[in-house]
Amino acid sequence: MRKIIVTLILLSVVASAGMFSKGNKNIGVSLGAGSSYGNTYTVAGVNGHYFIMDDLAIGFGYRGWFGADPTMNELLLDGTYYLPLNQKFRPYLGVFVRQTFVSGYDDYQSYGGKAGLAITMSPNSYLGVAYVMEYYSDCQRAGGDCSNSYPEVVFGLSF
Repeated sequence: MRKIIVTLILLSVVASAGMFSKGNKNIGVSLGAGSSYGNTYTVAGVNGHYFIMDDLAIGFGYRGWFGADPTMNELLLDGTYYLPLNQKFRPYLGVFVRQTFVSGYDDYQSYGGKAGLAITMSPNSYLGVAYVMEYYSDCQRAGGDCSNSYPEVVFGLSF
């Protein structure tokens, strides 16, 4: 019985890899809104990932906060694991570290995690919807706020 269960799990992983297969790359873009320093911003970003093994990607990204002062630019390093449970709907978990550069203020670092669902739109594209929890390394930032949580929506292309 144990061998049958292990075999079924391995077959589901192999059968569902697709765009989340080792060696694949993807590019994602995001657009949204955010608030900080008492202002509301338009937040735009781009990220790229490389699958170091089936369902496990590491990536690098940039996100800019525009439309208010001070402007902010963020660099991101992250890792994401896509659970191989379903071909169309793929739950995922991720971790990240972020460096934020703020014009006229001290720069700061943050780290966190996210849980979400990648919805396959075509053989080479997906829509990701996640909930993100972020922790700031310096709790003196923004009047003592040590964490933040927010929804995230990403459109990705795989090749």
